Amino acid sequence: MTTLNIGIVAHVDAGKTSLTERILYETHVISEIGRVDSGTTQTDSLELERRRGITIKASVVSFFVNDHKVNLIDTPGHADFLAEVERSLSVLDGAILLISAVEGIQPQTTILFSALQKLRIPTLIFINKIDRGGAQADQLLARIRERLTERILPLYRVERIGAKQACVIRNDLSDPAFRQDCIEQLALGDDRLLAAYVGGASLSAARLGAELERQSRAGRLYPVFFGSAITGAGVRELLADLVRLLPSSSDLEDAPLAAVVFKLERTAMGEKVAYARVFAGSLRVKSAIELRRRTRDGGDEIHIGKVQKLHLFQMGKTEQTPVVGAGEFCKVWGLKDARIGDALGGWSDHAHALRFAIPRLETQIKAQLAADDHRLYQALLELAEEDPLIAVLRDPTNQAIYLRIFGEVQKEVIETTLAERFGLSARFAPTTIVCVEKPRGVGRAVEFTGAEDNPFNATVGFKIAPGPLGDGLTYHFTPGILPLAYARIVEEMARATLAQGLFGWEVTDAAVTLDYTVWPPGSKASDFRRLTPLVVMQALARAGTDVYEPINQFELSVPTFAISAAMFRLSAQRAVYDQPILRGETFQLTGSLPVATTEEFRRALPSFTEGQGALLIEEGGYRKLVGAFPTRKRMDYNPLNRKEYLLHIQRVS
Repeated sequence: MTTLNIGIVAHVDAGKTSLTERILYETHVISEIGRVDSGTTQTDSLELERRRGITIKASVVSFFVNDHKVNLIDTPGHADFLAEVERSLSVLDGAILLISAVEGIQPQTTILFSALQKLRIPTLIFINKIDRGGAQADQLLARIRERLTERILPLYRVERIGAKQACVIRNDLSDPAFRQDCIEQLALGDDRLLAAYVGGASLSAARLGAELERQSRAGRLYPVFFGSAITGAGVRELLADLVRLLPSSSDLEDAPLAAVVFKLERTAMGEKVAYARVFAGSLRVKSAIELRRRTRDGGDEIHIGKVQKLHLFQMGKTEQTPVVGAGEFCKVWGLKDARIGDALGGWSDHAHALRFAIPRLETQIKAQLAADDHRLYQALLELAEEDPLIAVLRDPTNQAIYLRIFGEVQKEVIETTLAERFGLSARFAPTTIVCVEKPRGVGRAVEFTGAEDNPFNATVGFKIAPGPLGDGLTYHFTPGILPLAYARIVEEMARATLAQGLFGWEVTDAAVTLDYTVWPPGSKASDFRRLTPLVVMQALARAGTDVYEPINQFELSVPTFAISAAMFRLSAQRAVYDQPILRGETFQLTGSLPVATTEEFRRALPSFTEGQGALLIEEGGYRKLVGAFPTRKRMDYNPLNRKEYLLHIQRVS
């Protein structure tokens, strides 16, 4: 039996969950189709998903097409949950990119297609909602060629588009126009076929069909299907070609174990459950396995776990099993130390690296009852462990808890989850941006043993300078100048201290060098631990820092009548953009826009473009702030204030 692992990806409201329901119905997994608007769908299991009619967590279901097993992931489409989509993509063999025939190519569509191309995931394009008024076919195909890729081949055409009776008809090679289109597309991806075509050789239907399958499975050509998840038109046709046009999992059953954890959840009893994709070998109950994760220096951090229970996805449900083989998705109990992104066994060349986007928005969160603060913190840590989309920071000095998030919808999800799962009521402060600091120049500082104002039996000196762009914090020291245990303590404290710079933001793109130290007789590790923050912050103060705000790269499409308003509003939101380019009846603008003003511009876009504007957003790094800039309270006893810092040290000694 072959196994195919696919995902459905699309912009929100394109019909992903509805298509999943239709597929499960057509493959006899369910006997009645659920509806998103009534909250009766198979894959949206969270209460908030059912209420809002959106997908928040990736869900796994399985079905059979003839004797081929298909595991299907129904992924989120909302912008706030894009990182959840990217994690899901990393464990797929292929994907279905869903596009609405009515709304067309939306901002997230372009982002998702770019991610699929980057990961080289073979993809079928399904144009949904052909039964809806305003549905387009030929015009939308032209937009796909313009905005996504020219390497598409429509395998079907639509009759009675825009009506409930809309249906699909397969394009046949006996049609000269389709045959010509097919040959031209396939020739772009195969030099031998191109030579045969140019040389006037006869190209059989069998050869063209085989080449279509090869290029589609390799992700070099994107077959296009039409249909309606609501009426079922075109869905059987999609299923019939699914296994033929997408690659099944490789047969690596006899290889060493290589699996990846891509999702975590907890049962009602608090047990941690890991969702894993097995790329090679097999997982067995009661077996001890290694959990590997990458460390900052590129090495492996290894934990040992014992598999207590396994569930395999079967026909829309999960079934307990003693073993899970290569190519399968499964749920694993017993891996208490598991984190998303961990490799089980060894790293696999067949697995894509999981990418974790960094949240660039922040909000303070408080329990409604002060007595619940500790419970709230523990609950948030549990949620953050399951979901790298959020990060939790605790400020013990100011008795505050902060959340790093991607958007406002996450607030509602977290608030609802806290109430329903933990019985906690919480309130949020307004969302703010998360800035960074970068060294402006070079700064040096040293503290000597025995100096009047140095109460510690240690000598430490640091140099801080601008580092390579995008390298984060690089740390250098000469091996042997300190015992290894002490050297590690000094590095750990230097990194921890620079998590908050002169203005409270994390210091990045900085080169930190421990360039002077003495290990005097009788010194303790605590001397180096306590002295390091003072010296590091002195060096940083002498180097100086600039504050940088997060920005997005954007691509904006607006109708010609709205270009002046768009440019005016972009300028008002501190955007930097290139000269607009006219393409047909649409202007395109590209540039950068501060994260702080992106959401305000996004909300205004439909009103001044009469709903015809489209905004594509990607992370764009950081931009230096000139003039006034936001600051942040430090979450420790500020080493920049020597008196306060030393008083704190004396109190805890």
